[in-house]
Amino acid sequence: MRLKTSNGILIIDILTALLILSIVFIPSTVVRVILGLPFLLFFPGYVLVAALFVKKERMNNLEQVALSCGMSIAVTALIGFGLNYTPWGIRLEPVLYSLTAFIFGVSAIALIRRIMILKGEKLTTEFTLSLPSWEGHTLNNSLSIILVVTVLGAFGILGYTIAAPKIGERFTEFYILGNNGKAEDYPTEFVLNNGQITMVTYGDGTVDTTSGFGKVILSIVNQEHQTAVYSVKLTINGKPANIGFGGTTTQKLGPIELQPGEQWENEIGITPDQTGDSQKVELLLFNGAETTAEDSVHFWIDVN
Repeated sequence: MRLKTSNGILIIDILTALLILSIVFIPSTVVRVILGLPFLLFFPGYVLVAALFVKKERMNNLEQVALSCGMSIAVTALIGFGLNYTPWGIRLEPVLYSLTAFIFGVSAIALIRRIMILKGEKLTTEFTLSLPSWEGHTLNNSLSIILVVTVLGAFGILGYTIAAPKIGERFTEFYILGNNGKAEDYPTEFVLNNGQITMVTYGDGTVDTTSGFGKVILSIVNQEHQTAVYSVKLTINGKPANIGFGGTTTQKLGPIELQPGEQWENEIGITPDQTGDSQKVELLLFNGAETTAEDSVHFWIDVN
């Protein structure tokens, strides 16, 4: 098969645009994987080689493909290294748009250079994807075979890694936030009058005399890589206590079913019924039918 170099650059630009559209509008499509591999391992290097080597008399087709793959890996790694020191970090969108900008920008440079350098020549020289001739030195032929096997092996390993990713550590994020949604300023002092909470003071000095309970925000994030069902219980000084939630009180929150990566976050109420200083308020997280708490968080209160 023969592919003209400048046409190849345009095809790569079109495929890159299709990849962006598929990720934005159809995130789970197989096109994302099919185009994603060459987008990372071939496209950046191909346009860079086209921009650097306009006249390729000394470079055969196999060398150009191998050089394109090698330079793509280098470009992708350098862009990822740079993004790691930016506020965006190494995430899908920053990597996608950074590589896309590189591909489009270098493509434009490659086409402009071809116009300037090949003024009197044909603008689109032919680029053959057929296998090279095996006539010649045995060492050259052996190196060519090694080059092909290495490139195909790199694609195969990456494809397998994407198709069967290794499952990382399984855990559940379980935490509470205080006043203003921060990991501080929890309820610190309660005033109990005839069995009713009449005043709550928070760590930032805020005083609440209307709600009748101390408020915290409880958050659960499923990082178990599978669906999980949680429940939450509350103890004060080791004794079971009711949790205020949704306008009522309950001894147990749940079942709370979360998909992998899903978060449950809601405001709950604390209503101590005994006076005393330095009482330990502890929230216990249970996973599934387990009778032993998987995790817990706590803070301390004074009840007058």
